Amino acid sequence: MATETTAPATSSRRLGARRTRRLLIHIGLIGFGLIMLYPLLWMLSSSFKPTAEIFRAPGLIPETFTPGNYTEGWTALQFPFHHYLLNSAVVVAGSIIGNLVGCSMAAYAFARLEFRGKRLFFAVMLATIMLPIHVVIVPQYILFAELGWINTFLPLIVPKLLATDGFFIFLMVQFIRGLPKDLDEAARIDGCGHVRIFFQIIMPLSLPALATTAIFTFIWTWNDFFSQLIFLTSPDMYTVPVALRTFVDSSSQTSWGPLFAMSVVALGPVFGFFLAGQRYLVKGIATTGIK
Repeated sequence: MATETTAPATSSRRLGARRTRRLLIHIGLIGFGLIMLYPLLWMLSSSFKPTAEIFRAPGLIPETFTPGNYTEGWTALQFPFHHYLLNSAVVVAGSIIGNLVGCSMAAYAFARLEFRGKRLFFAVMLATIMLPIHVVIVPQYILFAELGWINTFLPLIVPKLLATDGFFIFLMVQFIRGLPKDLDEAARIDGCGHVRIFFQIIMPLSLPALATTAIFTFIWTWNDFFSQLIFLTSPDMYTVPVALRTFVDSSSQTSWGPLFAMSVVALGPVFGFFLAGQRYLVKGIATTGIK
């Protein structure tokens, strides 16, 4: 009898300890998430504060609610802010198309074709991932200046068509290697060449990897400041990151309220694009390393 009554009590204590542990874990994760989100929440709150209040009262609740920061920021620069949003959209769209086309073709060659020096070229491609952009920016600028591409979107888009992002090539190579080669052999029996195999078999099956490439390209290109600052020199060609920089003036007072308001606007497309392709992103990353 003692054993029968002790067993349920022990099981109940274990269940209670397990629930307490899970509760503590969830509380810790929620607290950590709030810490990570605090800068974003502070920026969102500051976008509704007058400039004088932003640093005087750093709390999240505005003392004076000022939605006019958004209308003021939209027209504060030389051009309306939608002009810079359109410029960024052009650069991002060209970069996404370039990476999807160029990197997928290079990945197919590394994953499915056999040619001399394949392993060497693949190793060199991987080495470019570790190469900082500051090392190549000067020769790139000289080359694009000789071509007359400075102050155009071409230096930001054309290199993507040439598969210059080794990370995405590696991502797609790993994914394509996980696809059965029997599909290629069956297509060859039906008379398909590499072009038809690539476009009709590999590309449709590689949708998660392509979506992952598109999402990362969108985020990295939309938030890229350094390259766009180097190659775009006139205000009418500015993209969103460069336009936001013009709100900060070292010789006069900075309009912090409109700056934070337009920063919130600039984050909107990033969140929207990420949420729209989140399930493809998770699937692409989860299946990339599966053989």
